[in-house]
Amino acid sequence: MPTLNEPKLIAGNANLPLAESIARRMSLYRGVDQGLVDARVERFNDGEIFVEVFENVRGEDMFIVQPTSNPANDNLMELLIIADALRRSSAQRITAVIPYFGYARQDRRTKARTPISAKLVANMLTGAGIERILTMDLHAAQIQGFFDMPVDNLYASPIFALDVKHQFKDSLDELMVVSPDVGGVARARELAKRINAPLSIVDKRREKAGEVAEMTVIGDVKDKICLIVDDMCDTAGTLCKAAQVLMDNGAKEVHSYITHGVMSGPAVERVTNSVMKSLVLTDTIQPTKEIGKAENIRIVPTAPIFTQAILNIWNGTSVSSLFEDKTLIPIYESMYNMD
Repeated sequence: MPTLNEPKLIAGNANLPLAESIARRMSLYRGVDQGLVDARVERFNDGEIFVEVFENVRGEDMFIVQPTSNPANDNLMELLIIADALRRSSAQRITAVIPYFGYARQDRRTKARTPISAKLVANMLTGAGIERILTMDLHAAQIQGFFDMPVDNLYASPIFALDVKHQFKDSLDELMVVSPDVGGVARARELAKRINAPLSIVDKRREKAGEVAEMTVIGDVKDKICLIVDDMCDTAGTLCKAAQVLMDNGAKEVHSYITHGVMSGPAVERVTNSVMKSLVLTDTIQPTKEIGKAENIRIVPTAPIFTQAILNIWNGTSVSSLFEDKTLIPIYESMYNMD
């Protein structure tokens, strides 16, 4: 049942273009002007973050759009301080829209005397007064259990499936979905099911952290158009090596679909010089100028699905319905003609 209070968007500095795109779409869907709440998020000379909200938010349903991407600590603190400012201003409910959830890779103790930083971040978000989380492709699904509040984890695979069907409409029977490691099989299988393609795995073995010693392809990729699927690309070393191994095993082409383009250090240069014909990223992390200039990197927008998810949360309707083509195609129809 729709609530009487209004949904309002506020954003930190992590990905303003995405927040503004969500606001524009909400204005279009609702037929009312839905700009970002007027606020300033600034830093003192010593780096302390200061937030001031210039609009009345008492009793409103607030949505903070702020991925905790690089610089992760600054963006996380912005999110926490914005939430505290809203809570102290009597907002009725505060939802954190975190397209990319930083610290998600630290979801368990891998060796003695190490932290579980993802749980620490969950505790901090709860303590700041946040009552709901909306995110996309958590690195580990069990992170949802770190929160004693609703966590809506959207998936990029339905969006990627629409893109694949559009880009490879004449060669769907040649496609092979590839997981770059055993841990990502479930994610790759989800896309494979949506496009009715077989699944292969690149098994990697590390001698030490950050260095891949050996890669083995499980499955026959000969003469196939391979689509590597993963949740994030950091330095792109493993991704580019996996693409080369697939080509060495007879693949016809290699393309990659990655949700979060962290793209640290030499990542863009590696992708540009690799055998990959294309790398498709979402805009959960604001693309850099270098990414924009790379000829074989393409961005697909997440604003349509985040906008609809925010409206569904506000209306009290299903968010999981956005995983179905019949719901997703209409909000992406301007990009993909699926007839």
